Amino acid sequence: MNASYVITVNSTVDLPKAWLKEREVPVVPLHYTIDGKTYPDGEGLSSKEFFDLLREGKQAVTSQVNSEDAKEVLEPLLKEGKDILHLAFSSGLSGTCQSMMLAASELREAYPERKIRVIDTLCACMGEGLLLYYALQKRKEGKALEEVAEWVTENRLHICHNVAVDDLHHLQRGGRISKTAAVIGTMVQIKPIIHVDEEGCLKVVGKERGRKKALNRIAQKAIDQAEGGWTNEMVMITHGDCLEDAEYVGRLLGEALHPEEILIHNIGTVIGSHTGPGVVAVFTMGNKR
Repeated sequence: MNASYVITVNSTVDLPKAWLKEREVPVVPLHYTIDGKTYPDGEGLSSKEFFDLLREGKQAVTSQVNSEDAKEVLEPLLKEGKDILHLAFSSGLSGTCQSMMLAASELREAYPERKIRVIDTLCACMGEGLLLYYALQKRKEGKALEEVAEWVTENRLHICHNVAVDDLHHLQRGGRISKTAAVIGTMVQIKPIIHVDEEGCLKVVGKERGRKKALNRIAQKAIDQAEGGWTNEMVMITHGDCLEDAEYVGRLLGEALHPEEILIHNIGTVIGSHTGPGVVAVFTMGNKR
C-alpha cells in the first residue's frame, strides 16, 4: 500500500467510528448544539438520545469547521512526514470546505515540502463516505495521491444521493420549503424526495404520499441511476433512528444491484439536525444525479 499519504475526511461522512479507525482515517469534526450543550459531531449523545430530543421539539444548531480546528487535525500528520488528501463536505451545504482550503493554504507555507490537497466532494453524508471507500481502494492498489485526487474529482458527480424525509418541519427550518407547505404536506402525509445536485446542494426532486411509497421511490431511483453498467460493489444506507426502514430499502437494492456489501448506519448528528428523525438515504454509484 502507498501509505506515504493520508486520506482525511469531515465527520459528515457519517460512517461507523470503528470502520474509520480500522482504516486509519483521521476525521475533522463539525459541531452541533442541542439543549444548551455543544458537542463534536457524533459525540455526546447516542443517535437514539439525539433523535428523541428532536422528537420532543428540541432544536439542534450546527456549526462548520473553522481553519484552526482543521489545522489541529492535519498538522500532526504533516509533522509525521505524511502528505494529505482531504475529501471535504460539499461547499454547497457548508463553509467547511472553504475552511479546509484555508487551513491547507496556511499549512503549505509552514510545511513547503509536504503535499496537501483538498477536494470539494460536492457530496454529503455517506455520499462522502462512498467516495472515501473508493479512494481508499485506489490507495490500496498503490495509486499516488494525485492519481486518487484525479479519480475523486472525475467521479464525485457519479455518487448518487437519494433521500426520503419523514418530517417536513426540519426542512422548513432549514429554509428548504415554506412553513405553509410543511403544515399542509404533514397533514396529507406528503413525503419529499431529495437529492444532492451537481452543485452539491440539497434539492427537493419529488414527493410521495405515504412512507412506503417514498422508500420504494428512493430505491428505484438508485436502481435506475445504476443502469448502464455501474457496478455497485458497495451500497451505503443511512437512517434517522429507523433501522427497519433502512433494512427494507437495503433488501430492494440487494435484489436489484447485487452489491458485495450494503453498509447501513445511523445518520450523524450534524446532518441529522437538518433532516430530522425518520430520514432514510441511499448512496450508490450511477450515471447522473
